[in-house]
Amino acid sequence: MKLALLADVHGNLQALDAVLNDLQARGGADETWLLGDVAALGPDPVGVLDRLTEIDNLRVIRGNTDRYLVTGERPYPSLDDARADPSLLPRLVQVAESFAWTKGMVTQGGWLEWLAALPLELRLTLPDGTRILGVHASPGEDDGEGIRETQSAIELQELLAGCDADLVLVGHTHRPFEATVETEAGPVRAVNFGPVSMHQTEEKRAIYTLIDADPTGYRLERHFVPYDRQKTIAELERFQHPGASFIASFLAD
Repeated sequence: MKLALLADVHGNLQALDAVLNDLQARGGADETWLLGDVAALGPDPVGVLDRLTEIDNLRVIRGNTDRYLVTGERPYPSLDDARADPSLLPRLVQVAESFAWTKGMVTQGGWLEWLAALPLELRLTLPDGTRILGVHASPGEDDGEGIRETQSAIELQELLAGCDADLVLVGHTHRPFEATVETEAGPVRAVNFGPVSMHQTEEKRAIYTLIDADPTGYRLERHFVPYDRQKTIAELERFQHPGASFIASFLAD
């Protein structure tokens, strides 16, 4: 079987289409997982959500930004943060306006209830018996520090303890990373395979991963797909997105 893994699309239809076209050119997948942060904060949240309806055997979980859209919660900085440090006020305003803009778009498009119903995790057992857990940030969490390269082995063990899986797949940090740690239940391999959009490294291509599995084992292969990032930046300006400058900073060279 083949399993395609995506995370952190963030309303970027150009990046999503590039990934889907590349996946189709490679013969497609039996199942596709999208591990959260679907709609916010890019220029075309509804276009992304509409495109997902065209993917066969798609399973989606929520990310922190999906939850923010539904609940009204917001990321850093809070109002108290801005009161303590007035230099944060422009960022606070931009975050608030960006999420309000995106929520308006997805509500008008009829997608808010769908986002509200997204589960926290996905599970699957591969043909060789490997138990997979897909989450956005870390087991049981769609937010927080996630799984990243700066964490010690002990910190990773604490995050993965009791996950009841052999392979944990995550997104959230926008930084590819992989580690295998020993837990009381045995070794757990954690793979943060990188984002489709909003990169936080010098790598700006859209990233997705394919798992090719059979009764003898599984093979994990990451793919890097170029796309027209300038078109995405231009769309932010065309739609007068309130967070255009912030989002563009993750897309530009």
